[in-house]
Amino acid sequence: MKKIAIVGAGSMAEAFISGILENGLINRNNIWVTNHSNEKRLAGLKERYGVRSTYDLNTLFEGADIVMLAMKPKDADSAIEMIREHLTEQMLVVSVLAGVSINTIETLARKSLSIARAMPNTSAAVGKSATAIAVNSRITNHQLETTKQLFGTVGLARFVEEEQLDAVTGLSGSGPAYIYYLIEAMENSAAEIGLEKEMAKELIVQTLIGAAEMVRNSPKSSEQLRLDVTSPGGTTEAGIRVLEEHRVKQAFISCIQAATAQSKKMGSTLEALLKVGKSS
Repeated sequence: MKKIAIVGAGSMAEAFISGILENGLINRNNIWVTNHSNEKRLAGLKERYGVRSTYDLNTLFEGADIVMLAMKPKDADSAIEMIREHLTEQMLVVSVLAGVSINTIETLARKSLSIARAMPNTSAAVGKSATAIAVNSRITNHQLETTKQLFGTVGLARFVEEEQLDAVTGLSGSGPAYIYYLIEAMENSAAEIGLEKEMAKELIVQTLIGAAEMVRNSPKSSEQLRLDVTSPGGTTEAGIRVLEEHRVKQAFISCIQAATAQSKKMGSTLEALLKVGKSS
């Protein structure tokens, strides 16, 4: 990898900058970043990581073999229109825009491109993202390996078919927020039963880490692991009974289905707007 140009300078862009540097994937002098107008944000990234920034698009894209689209999805139309003349068929275009399809990116760019569309999550900030990636047919084997290495800097990366990405968005893309919601509930309950806040937080976090490791390393299913610790007449059974009475499992299923549907809706809305724009 010679040079990466990152369009968008939010938390996801910063996570990749940090991951790239920690893994020695690209020299910091060859990581360039820009945004719409937040000069203070760019200055902060330059100070923390020693990367380069510019609003001069010729400078930004000169010699770049990787372009990362990391702006807000709602800004994809205007941002890609702004940079389209600088995108070439030789570049690897990496998108982390939720709900924005490969076809939409090519439509906005008005040219055929090598595109990897990914759905990381915010745990990329600590190198623990669960990322699913879809690619188009123009991707070369070298670019495929580059994509794998790039997303490997922020956590687990797996390739999927593009039609699966909306489901991934609902499951693991939004997933950290569901876990934070659970932690909120556990913290609130800890306060009500008289546990000190900081100690409760440590116990909750370690409990979650331990449970995740058990699921990762055990040959048993998550259901069986739950049953193993649910003794008849015991404390766990009493707690699980309340969760079942409130249909918590079904609530989580509905939650993920709603997030998946919203991802599809976002993509469909943008595609519809593009069709209206082309016909007018």
